[in-house]
Amino acid sequence: MRAGIRRTAGVLGAVCTTGVTLFVFGAGFGPVPALGKALSPGGGVWRSAEDARTPGNERLHIPGLSKSVDVSFTSEGIASVRASSDDDLFVAQGYLAARFRLVQMDVQRRLGAGRLAELNGPSGIDSDVFELSLGIRRTAEATWAATPREGKAAKALTAYAAGVNARLDELKANGQWPTVYGLTGVRPERWSPVDSLTVQGVLTQTLSFDSRPLTYALLSNSLGAERASEWFPVLPANQQHPYAPGPYQNLGIAPISSPNANAAEAGGHTGTRANGSPADLTAPAASATPAVAATGKASAEAATTILASMAKLPDTTRHLYPNSNAWVANGPKAGDGALLAGDPHLKLSLPSYWYQMSLKSPGYDVSGSSLPGMPAILIGRNADISWSLTAVQNQSTFFYREKTDPERPEEYFWKGAWHPVQKIKYTVPVRGGAPVPIEVGLTVHGPLLTKKGETTAVEWMGNRPSQNLTALLNLNAASDWNGFRDALRDWQAPAQNFAYADRKGNIGVIAPGAYPQIAQGDARGPLPGTGESDVVGSIPFDVVPQAYNPPSHLLVTANQRPVGPDYPYYIGPASNFDAGYRTNRILAELTGADTHTADGFSKLQNDVTDELAQRMLPKLLEALKDAHLTPQQEGARKLLTDWNASMDAESPGAAIWFAFYGGYVSEVFQPWWDAAKVPVETDPAGLDLLRTPVALMQNLEKWTLTDPANAAFTPPGKQARTSAEAMRAAFTGAVEFLDGRLGKDPGSWKWGRIHERVVPSLTGAPSLGDGPYPAGGSPWTVNVAENGLTSDYGPSLRMVVGWSHSGTADARAVYPGGQSDHPASPWYKNLAPYWWKGELRPLSTADEQGKGDIQWTLRAER
Repeated sequence: MRAGIRRTAGVLGAVCTTGVTLFVFGAGFGPVPALGKALSPGGGVWRSAEDARTPGNERLHIPGLSKSVDVSFTSEGIASVRASSDDDLFVAQGYLAARFRLVQMDVQRRLGAGRLAELNGPSGIDSDVFELSLGIRRTAEATWAATPREGKAAKALTAYAAGVNARLDELKANGQWPTVYGLTGVRPERWSPVDSLTVQGVLTQTLSFDSRPLTYALLSNSLGAERASEWFPVLPANQQHPYAPGPYQNLGIAPISSPNANAAEAGGHTGTRANGSPADLTAPAASATPAVAATGKASAEAATTILASMAKLPDTTRHLYPNSNAWVANGPKAGDGALLAGDPHLKLSLPSYWYQMSLKSPGYDVSGSSLPGMPAILIGRNADISWSLTAVQNQSTFFYREKTDPERPEEYFWKGAWHPVQKIKYTVPVRGGAPVPIEVGLTVHGPLLTKKGETTAVEWMGNRPSQNLTALLNLNAASDWNGFRDALRDWQAPAQNFAYADRKGNIGVIAPGAYPQIAQGDARGPLPGTGESDVVGSIPFDVVPQAYNPPSHLLVTANQRPVGPDYPYYIGPASNFDAGYRTNRILAELTGADTHTADGFSKLQNDVTDELAQRMLPKLLEALKDAHLTPQQEGARKLLTDWNASMDAESPGAAIWFAFYGGYVSEVFQPWWDAAKVPVETDPAGLDLLRTPVALMQNLEKWTLTDPANAAFTPPGKQARTSAEAMRAAFTGAVEFLDGRLGKDPGSWKWGRIHERVVPSLTGAPSLGDGPYPAGGSPWTVNVAENGLTSDYGPSLRMVVGWSHSGTADARAVYPGGQSDHPASPWYKNLAPYWWKGELRPLSTADEQGKGDIQWTLRAER
């Protein structure tokens, strides 16, 4: 039992090293010597670098500017830019991003372009091969080719690239390259619009590329099609609170505006084909309750091969976790104003995903968090509106079993005819090693990921050219809900819930993006590639999930299913969405509050009450009521009896609950996995019970509360038992586990003794990260902490904007890091202490910020 709990504490969060180990290794690698203490901030290799100092007042000559641009910085490094033209604004934004985040930007474009090994050496080869196969760079090139050169997106991308290249020219002239380039001898190439679109694609991949259909293939083959379908349903088993509850319209299926960038030879298969013939968009949308489809051994073998290869890749290459909270309120409790809170959840890292700044020009006056490598503000506010994002979690990745014939090795069968597999050849440059040639095969569905078992292709909405940047630029300049909503018509992938509040007291949420609809079949697993289950269109924009000024005066989006069970379109299975506990907690707190304030919203962002525990704890205590407990077990039970369901770092009850629940999940499901020989080791998401398939949690909650004699509680081949018996066994194991980790006294089993949070450095060097520190929270609290006992995942940014009835804004934000990616800079992690304490800092527009503490003038080059 103790081993089972250890395994499930890995379940509820196997400790993972962070995303991408990017460049310098403390132990040395290839031609890079071991750095040891040289990696310490403020010393060693960092000491002489230009950016290790706090910038002073400067006058800089920047190629690409038409007129001078004023830049000011607060003492904390928050930049504010004032430009006399939009082009100059984005030149300045690109320059600042490269000045303070060049290494991060270069590594992100290398990741998406399949060129990490050129910097990393052989350790980057697996990632490069996968990314070149998936095709982020191909999509970026296709997007740029489809971007009108006179439109605002092309102009912004071109200007931004000019700013980045101005910084590269400076470094080439002064020789003050960031340390990684000096150590490796590699230099970053000049920046292009395609590079910015590649960086955008990397974040899209993190938020929407999904391997769950492959996991479902393994489950269906192991557990059987009927049990897999029952335990992993389309609709959630537990009660949900959608922010768009209906009633709903069915407007048919809309074309997805752009063809598949990976299927140039076949021309895509949605919208208009390359030969000009219209796609078949008359097929009905996929049913919300598709027929059970068996998955054979060949599909399982293909899934095993792909999942095993993906297990070698950084977690950031696929969407593994529900991402983010956002909520809005208006009406009398909000003082007839409007308030917004948002905290996007991502893998934490130093430097952060975000670079905070204010931008002002004739076309823009916006402040918030930008993505280094991309123009505009992704999350933030302007003088009239504010917004934040959460992932919709809809299914945007589909795997296809292509029909092949050994006598036709270079072809596949689709729509009644044989078609050639398109081939693209690449060479992966490897620092310190020989170049690696690869060949990527493309079908009408997308790139081939394996030919083992079955030839499997992947169709992912992130591989369709989009005009997301046009949408974002229009959103940055919007002044009301109609302008905000219209801007998002161009948004495609990833589908996001955009939460909104404005200075006139209005609130809303809308979830634009591509919601693929297939002609027929069960998209929970791999689909036949012969044409009958192709993507035939998308949900029309006017009926995507959305709500505006509801009578409740509240809207909450925390990755729950955004619509009710009668929504007429398929958006994905239950396992795609969050189980709903964060949503429930937020709604309960907001509904019960007498007033809504910015301070109250900030406090709620840091809430660690476990709503799942509130629901389940009475059943556990009931199960233990007449049990014969040891004195130690009785002490643990008493602590749970008095516990308020807060996952506070100082709470013994929190540790007991977490150990119990992990053991409970394992106690119920592990015997089924063992009996069916489910190959969990090949699934990078673990079948690890959470990262557990959310559907299992929803089922377990429902069975425990309403169906305690469900057959799932009885292990295969064993005597029948109930949920209470499984709970008692799990509780016994939890006490054993905590005794082994923390000693004999339950009163000393504080959650923070076994649970910690860390913000790792992208280099992987512990001395360049922040933490680990004892921490509260869990996967089900508003202040989320994933990955189990050491969490490197959570709120990558916290923002609150309160609009008064007079239209003035109280806007604040913070993220766990700093504005510079240079470890010796005082701006490397100076904002992190505020984040750890749950405090927010001012989020000002350029005019509100004023001149700041440090002034730069970026002058047009003479």
